[in-house]
Amino acid sequence: MKGLKKIALVTAIAAAPFAAHAEMQAMNDTAMGDVTGQAGVTIELETKVSIGQFKYTDEGSFAVNDIVLGGAGVTADGATAGYNDLLDQLKIDIDVADDGDAVIHVGSLQTDPATGAPVPIDWGMTVGSMELLAGGTGTDSTTLISNLSGYGNLAQLDIRVDTATDQLNLVAAFDVQDMDFDVDFLGVGIRDLKITGAGSEANDIAFYAANGIDLSTMSPLEQGIFTQYANVNLDIYKGSGLGASTATDVLRIDVNNVFMDMSIGAVEIGGTSIGSLAIDNLAVTDTKLAVYGH
Repeated sequence: MKGLKKIALVTAIAAAPFAAHAEMQAMNDTAMGDVTGQAGVTIELETKVSIGQFKYTDEGSFAVNDIVLGGAGVTADGATAGYNDLLDQLKIDIDVADDGDAVIHVGSLQTDPATGAPVPIDWGMTVGSMELLAGGTGTDSTTLISNLSGYGNLAQLDIRVDTATDQLNLVAAFDVQDMDFDVDFLGVGIRDLKITGAGSEANDIAFYAANGIDLSTMSPLEQGIFTQYANVNLDIYKGSGLGASTATDVLRIDVNNVFMDMSIGAVEIGGTSIGSLAIDNLAVTDTKLAVYGH
């Protein structure tokens, strides 16, 4: 009798999946979250990356040497300001929406105790030099840029791959607190370059409105990000060339908008400053690029 019970139990277990198969349906991300208690994937990250050389070769080559990416502390000015050299306090949320779109959000692990708002992620980079190098038939070279050092903050990075349009939309908000570099082949030095948002004064709000952005529809947090940080909105996809071009299957980059203020503390020629520069309320809109080989 016990043997019969065991056989019956094993038979029932084996038959259960087949009995349930007729009612089985694919579960979307939300439904899976209801079952497992978790929708999507979150990746927390801290890192520092060093690259000896990045080289692109056609006939000659373009080389970028001694690259370091990390927190603001990889730069001397960032370290002086108290930052460490790790790109940290960063999380990446990855979800697949009900319509199949991939949704990726890069955010901060830290929040401001006073406001509850996310603390921007500090970043930093240094580059030893960028050079043009002759191919196999020559030995000439030109240093385009050297001694590049810059740091700032990332306030927003959202990426969406749309299955209806096959387009990747990228939205970013960032600033550059300080950047210095030399343009060697021109004998020019750029010191204390800074990039920020266009601001929140009355003339700035009018500037946004003139470019189709209504700040009143945003939450206070969204307004703060949009006005304090440079904003970029791009669509990237496979498409056709521009105008009379007959090119097909090209890499298309449509710049929906870029808003920022920019200043340069000193422009040096021959090692001596000739003055400073400032650009207020810079808008880049309705701009399209088509990239392909020739």
